[in-house]
Amino acid sequence: MFKETCIQAGQRVLKEEAEAILELIPSIDDNFVKACDLLLKCQGKVILTGVGKSGHIATKIASTLASTGTQAFFVQAGEAAHGDLGMIGDHDVVIAISNSGEGSELKLMIPLLCRRNIPLIAIVGNMESSLAKAADVALSAHVSKEACPLNLAPTSSSTAELAIGDALAIALLEARGFTERDFAMSHPGGALGRKLLVRCKDIMHTKDEIPLCQQDVSIKDALIEMTAKTLGIVAVVDQDMHFIGVYTDGDLRRTLERELSVHDQLSKVMTKGGVSVQADCLAADALSVMQQKKISAMIVVNEDNQVIGAFNMHDMLRAGLI
Repeated sequence: MFKETCIQAGQRVLKEEAEAILELIPSIDDNFVKACDLLLKCQGKVILTGVGKSGHIATKIASTLASTGTQAFFVQAGEAAHGDLGMIGDHDVVIAISNSGEGSELKLMIPLLCRRNIPLIAIVGNMESSLAKAADVALSAHVSKEACPLNLAPTSSSTAELAIGDALAIALLEARGFTERDFAMSHPGGALGRKLLVRCKDIMHTKDEIPLCQQDVSIKDALIEMTAKTLGIVAVVDQDMHFIGVYTDGDLRRTLERELSVHDQLSKVMTKGGVSVQADCLAADALSVMQQKKISAMIVVNEDNQVIGAFNMHDMLRAGLI
């Protein structure tokens, strides 16, 4: 009985909140366009404010706007009347969120914003409220009822407010031509940020850490260099550091299969050419090549094909790319 009750309640809430959002689609009209225009033309920051559950929604919308190209932050409406109103500049735009549109904290803010000619956008459940009437643009987040069976707890209404905020954020994102790279700049610590920002030069070993030898040395000398530098690869270069080829763990296995002496010249067993990459290449792209070629390390060269670095899968792992 308990299991059935929980499942039925959960499914009912999702259905009712989904229906509440769908009912908002016709309200995305000219007022929505005006709100987007105000936000696009904003020369300062976008300030989100609200009280209670609407305040929590405002905080989330501010975060979404900030991560999608619109400078935004949250100011608690209750604190605004006690000094925090000074955080709002003359070139800012305020988005106030309220289901009733009659909160006393917001009523204190409205005349002060009007006096300073700061544009006000309302996301409000009651389009006849004081907030809606005072706003330069009012966007409806009206719902016919809450998903709460008592019709009291903010559920459908807060979901509707959040949906309108997301709609604004994404409309602005598209209007600005915001790209994946732009998004990554706001999320450098996330998987997407690492994928789009980390370059080979950020993870490669340089100078004395690069495993290097020339092709006329012995296989033994190449193995000593490979072991000392611990990357599982040696870059074979000429006297001017131009990249000629590589000697890898795989080449060592093939050397043993051919029963060659470790005193033979490296040129007999090295892989000529080899796979290389330039320093500005995205590490994620280099990883894709490594996976396709089934190799575990790669040499980095400059525009003159001179070796300037090396890295392996462990470096990719440390960078969070794997």
